[in-house]
Order: sequence, then C-alpha cells, then structure tokens
Amino acid sequence: MSHSTAEYCPKCGTRTREENRYGRLRPTCPTCGNVIFFDPKVAVVAFIASDKAVLLIQRAGDPGKGLWALAGGYVEADEDPRDAVMRELLEETGLEIRVGQVLDVFYSGEGGAITIAYAADVVRGSLKPGDDAAAVAWFGKNELPELVFTSTITLIARWQAH
Repeated sequence: MSHSTAEYCPKCGTRTREENRYGRLRPTCPTCGNVIFFDPKVAVVAFIASDKAVLLIQRAGDPGKGLWALAGGYVEADEDPRDAVMRELLEETGLEIRVGQVLDVFYSGEGGAITIAYAADVVRGSLKPGDDAAAVAWFGKNELPELVFTSTITLIARWQAH
C-alpha cells in the first residue's frame, strides 16, 4: 500500500481501491480506470557563500520554526526551478541573485520532497527578512546557529570542510 491515500477518484468521484499498478499498490478507480500517482513536491535553495560567510534565514514557521536554513522554497507547477529560486530569495531576503550551477539534489522521504540546491551570487538588493523568514543574516564558518533541513546541513558541512 502506498504511504499516500486517495479515497475518491478526482475524475469521476468513485471510491478508489488499492490495485497493483506499475509495480506498486496505487489508488485506482474501478469505474473509469484512473490510476492516482503521488508526485513529490519540488523545492529549491540557494547556497550563497564566500570563504568567510554564508547567507541563512531563520524560519518563521514550521517545519523548523526558529531554526536556520538556506533560503528557498517550493517550485510552482508552471515555474522553472531557476526562476523559483530567484523569486524565493527575493521574497525571503530582499536580494536579487544570479543562479549558478546545481550543487546537489536532495530527497526527503518524509513528505516526498526533492530539493535542488543551486550556487548563487548576490546581484543587488537590501538584506531584509520577508515572507516566511523571521530573520536573515550572514554567518561565519565558526559562528553558525542551529540548522535545519538535510540540504542546509550537508552543504554547510561541505563549505566548512574547505
């Protein structure tokens, strides 16, 4: 049985049943044959750092309320991930960025999220928290606050090692 459920078919409203489809149990409509797939959410983060400091936001809400993470957020269905990371950074930090290379892609089994981490540089703007950021600040390698999210923790550890 899949970890996600769909009690009713979104196409015709019939109660679904679990059937083995495409290699696993999936909610399937016995009336119209619709097979329901649960796709992961796609998120983006920007890793903006120099040899001396990295940009982090303090989370204003859950998950991770009060903890610090790389700035970023979810990609909209009609949005290129590079555009999404630029939008999220502007919303959360007040900064316009230039998006660089993909640093890594992370998968979180809980909730099924895929996070694309980009290197980025600040182009312009005034540092100020916004959207779901309670605070935004630069931190040195030896003065980091309490971090949240695998993508942030992993990328910060790599940065510290250099």
